[in-house]
Amino acid sequence: MIQSMTAFASRTGTGHGATWAWDMRGVNARGLDLRLRLPEGIDGLETAARTALGSRLTRGNVTLTLRLIQDVSAQPLLLDAAQLDRVLGALNDVQERAFAIGVTLGQATAADVLAQRGVILTGQTQELDNTHLFNVLKSDLDVLLEEFCQMRLSEGRALQAILDDQLSRIRTLAENAAALAEARRPEARAALTAALQRVVNDIPQIDEARLTQELALLAIKSDVTEEIDRLRAHIGAARALLDDATPSGRKLDFLMQEFNREANTLCSKAQSTDLTRVGLDLKALIEQMREQIQNVE
Repeated sequence: MIQSMTAFASRTGTGHGATWAWDMRGVNARGLDLRLRLPEGIDGLETAARTALGSRLTRGNVTLTLRLIQDVSAQPLLLDAAQLDRVLGALNDVQERAFAIGVTLGQATAADVLAQRGVILTGQTQELDNTHLFNVLKSDLDVLLEEFCQMRLSEGRALQAILDDQLSRIRTLAENAAALAEARRPEARAALTAALQRVVNDIPQIDEARLTQELALLAIKSDVTEEIDRLRAHIGAARALLDDATPSGRKLDFLMQEFNREANTLCSKAQSTDLTRVGLDLKALIEQMREQIQNVE
């Protein structure tokens, strides 16, 4: 079963003081082009990601993005101990001064103390738990990659159905061309005989060896048997590649060039309106198939 190079997958998660979102997209390419957009500060994540993707993918332009947000609300409050001591000292001075002049003040609460400027540190966050976060992200990436590959397989099944249908239509056209070529044989033989008779009448002395050579060349130029045989062989080779479990996109792309070469030659040798029409239909269908194959891994 072939795989498509076009796919998409995404995942989100939360844990170890962070929230993250994975995004993975793939389109066709001549080789494997990995584009990773990962946050800094998580040692080994990029290396692990490249290794994981390289082990499952052989072709495609693949972009992997990770958006990581540190969850500040889940972190404990950080206190400035020196500022806390200054605030408490100031509160104590206020209480003593009030007592000295006979003023009674209510007792300050912990909330009152924390509300003072500078007691709680702001704009600073604790370092992420990188070791555990790396393990969680790596595990999440493995699931993401599996989902991505499953979508490539799903797209590949749809693509294979299209290619199988196109190959069947190419075979039908090739057999139509074979039937038309066989049907025109008497006409072609009569035309060749008439041409030979004119040459014999116009030239009294003929080099028989040269005449034989020219007749052979004329016969070859009008015979499309080899082109049709090669088209049949290419159809069989294409079906084998489509059924192959290993990536075969490059081989199929090369094979389509051979298909097109035979269709071009068939048109140039046609010498028949009907056969030319079949050759042109072949060229159009082969081009459609070649465009589909650009997405095969």
